[in-house]
Amino acid sequence: MTTLPVSDAFPQRIVCLTEEPTEVLYALGEEHRIVGISGFTVRPPRARKEKPKVSAFTSAKVGDILALKPDLVIGFSDIQADIARELIHAGIEVWISNHRSVEGIVAYMRRLGAMVGAYEKAERYAQSAEAHLEKVLAAAAQLPRRPKVYFEEWDDPIITGIRWVAELIGIAGGDDAFPEQAREPLAKHRILADGEEVIRRAPDIILGSWCGKRFRPERVAARPGWDAIPAVRNGDIYEIKSPIILQPGPAALFDGLDAIHALIASWAARLS
Repeated sequence: MTTLPVSDAFPQRIVCLTEEPTEVLYALGEEHRIVGISGFTVRPPRARKEKPKVSAFTSAKVGDILALKPDLVIGFSDIQADIARELIHAGIEVWISNHRSVEGIVAYMRRLGAMVGAYEKAERYAQSAEAHLEKVLAAAAQLPRRPKVYFEEWDDPIITGIRWVAELIGIAGGDDAFPEQAREPLAKHRILADGEEVIRRAPDIILGSWCGKRFRPERVAARPGWDAIPAVRNGDIYEIKSPIILQPGPAALFDGLDAIHALIASWAARLS
């Protein structure tokens, strides 16, 4: 009986339709397997220089992907279902993950590592993420107060509440202003009918990350009636850069969490 080399058992030509698999594979030292990436990829920076860009988020250059002869394409969420369907019809193996929690992100690291034969490296990476989460959680427990935090993903219509963001806010020392919205996986179910409910919930801090465009605090502050919100009155309106918070990957667990915690800690220090 002929035994195949172990390396042949795992995908050799991977196309990543979103940033998080690219970031994980680079972190594991498995970037040589990647043959194509999303045009929105910014982490790690060298990926943009080394790998061809073959997709956006809701669209992809299917012909270019097929030309790369991938043995695995990795995407995220129902939004990429049409891309996945077209590739599957062309005979390509596709993995569409749909993790939306902090726990899910850590599990994703482990699963992806196992899929490329790098389980031990992935386990160490996942453990480092878990240790970082615990470290920030412990620091947050020392804060004298927990602010109510409103996170805005989009401005027109107003969309709030992403589960992993809400969980990171909690770990960082705050309380999400719209916890019920965070459980909704689809953006269309997280639309606020109007801004009045934000005024009523009176957040102490407003965080924004408008997908695909710059967050504008001055526009948020100028909304009718929002001058009554504590965060607006005190100037606590901040942007969290999209690459470190809107992707359910390592960036959110490290840089995104640190950015949120720093803002919350600064707010708490002013009150002590």
